[in-house]
Amino acid sequence: MTAGGASPEIAIIGSGIGGATLAYGLAASGADILVLERGQRLEPRPECRDARAIFQRGVFRDAERWFDGDGRPFSPGNYYNIGGNSKFYGAVLIRLREADFKALEHAEGISPAWPIAYADLEPWYGNAERLYQVRGRGDEDPTEPPRSAAYPHPPVPDEPAIAAVRQRLRRVGLHPFSLPLGVDVERWLSHGRTPWDAFPDTRSGKMDAETCALMPALEHPNLRLETGARVVRLVAGPGRRIDAVEYVKDGERRRVTPRLVVLCAGAVMSAAILLASGDEANPRGLANRSGAVGRHFMNHNLMAMLAIDPRLRNDSVYQKTIGFNDFYLDDGAGGPPLGNVQLLGKISAPILKAQMPFLPEAALALLARRSVGWLLMSEDLPDPQSRIRLDGERIVLEWRQTNLASHRRLARRMRERFRAAGFPLALTRAFDRRTTSHQCGTVRFGSDPATAPLDPLCRAFGHPILFVVDAGFMPSSAAVNPALTIAAQALRVADHIRATELA
Repeated sequence: MTAGGASPEIAIIGSGIGGATLAYGLAASGADILVLERGQRLEPRPECRDARAIFQRGVFRDAERWFDGDGRPFSPGNYYNIGGNSKFYGAVLIRLREADFKALEHAEGISPAWPIAYADLEPWYGNAERLYQVRGRGDEDPTEPPRSAAYPHPPVPDEPAIAAVRQRLRRVGLHPFSLPLGVDVERWLSHGRTPWDAFPDTRSGKMDAETCALMPALEHPNLRLETGARVVRLVAGPGRRIDAVEYVKDGERRRVTPRLVVLCAGAVMSAAILLASGDEANPRGLANRSGAVGRHFMNHNLMAMLAIDPRLRNDSVYQKTIGFNDFYLDDGAGGPPLGNVQLLGKISAPILKAQMPFLPEAALALLARRSVGWLLMSEDLPDPQSRIRLDGERIVLEWRQTNLASHRRLARRMRERFRAAGFPLALTRAFDRRTTSHQCGTVRFGSDPATAPLDPLCRAFGHPILFVVDAGFMPSSAAVNPALTIAAQALRVADHIRATELA
């Protein structure tokens, strides 16, 4: 074991949306800050805009394997690089709805109330929208929550084919709104005429965690980044101390001894690190007196739907500019909530080929031209038996999906609405239940240390120098993309740390 250089005041583990945004919020404090990232910088290469390389050959997928509850290995789709999973995200930066912070009854159970209200997070939502340069407008969606400031930029424009789809949806009574997006579309397209959804960003127009948060944070001399540093455990000291962060770099085990530790490795990996850090005094892992670390895993119920119109010519390039929440708070007839619907990035023949390898690309190209791809997203309710655990060094994911009846009902409602809008056929494909793109809930925050590992400011109840700031803190998944909520909470926690720990 060797020392990993000069030990900082603050160690931030992970440089995704949570870690990078927190680093940005702390950088101007003057504190000595070290960001530990297990991956490297994603550099430009031809494969970054090659749909066959990304979707068919999986050139950017990590070789890591997790295991399901039956012991079968799978590739989880986690990305380890500076900026984390945000380098590949769809750049939808949307606020949770105000009702998501309250207890909300669903067909299969209750989505629990958060320990904070929407109003408590609202100022930091605005700060996060400015940091990530969100393009949007706030007057189109009836479920849009109150906001104290307008979006910093106007929305990304619909392409002509998508503008026509928007009008079709309005004519059948839906309320399509401009998705709030973190993308400079002209800059993105100048590097290649492709969608951005699931395509990696190499500082080429997508507003990801590296580009918007970490790069400006690194302009401060008191903040440094160490890549290739895979954190394996935290070392607890007497009482409630955290004495060290242990990580592996270049095959060598190293450690640093910060005054404050902020774990931002992603919902699964943060929980895994806490579980791996158990010792005689903490046999169930660190911050786990509640027994909740690793439990309440949620991941959204996701389905791709191709709405097909044989008369359509969808010649859009990026497509992903519209969403609607007509069935978000109820099913449209006074029943329980169903979820969010939003455009996918433009589906091309090479992308379809990855899912339908038995069909020739020429036939798939015809299908792509005559269809519009949508993402249907429903809330996955928290279940303590839905969890990640460790089997030696193996990560085991035992995901118990919930609320699937509502998800299927959302699909039926959308088939009806799309048929009314002139799309007579809809093909669907559920996302693989082992794809963890919206993972959350494994180190949730709350007001009671008996049931939650973290307090409402993401500080571990049992370890006052430990914070966890990634999607693991979320006690419910809601039914919209989580990135902006993680960023807003990271800025809120950063302000709290500056006021209480660094003043």
